[in-house]
Amino acid sequence: GVLVLETGGGSVQAGGSLTLSCTPSGFTFAGVDMGWYRQVAGKECELVSSIRDSGEKYYVDSVKGRFNISRDNAKETVYLEMNSLKPEDTAMYYCAATDAAARSGRYCNHWGWGQGTQVTVSS
Repeated sequence: GVLVLETGGGSVQAGGSLTLSCTPSGFTFAGVDMGWYRQVAGKECELVSSIRDSGEKYYVDSVKGRFNISRDNAKETVYLEMNSLKPEDTAMYYCAATDAAARSGRYCNHWGWGQGTQVTVSS
């Protein structure tokens, strides 16, 4: 089955930086569009950023200019570089194939592919 390992979260002060990494298994990484999602307890998932196999990128407005998504197909890894972090970025961050995520409901913590990685930003 599909498994996802998300790492790199932590606690930082506002203005700080973190880089998240995502290494999925159970499917062929190349050719699959990947996304980073975040969820605050009790709320629905939000797509933060995605990257197509072509390299085309998407960012939600609230992170444009601060976050950068990238992928390394040789390492089968997706990264999310987060700069100028704000307290409102605090959430559990999940990684998933975007097509699969779109079919799997509005709550990332119910998907079951990975544990997510917690990002906490203090003011």
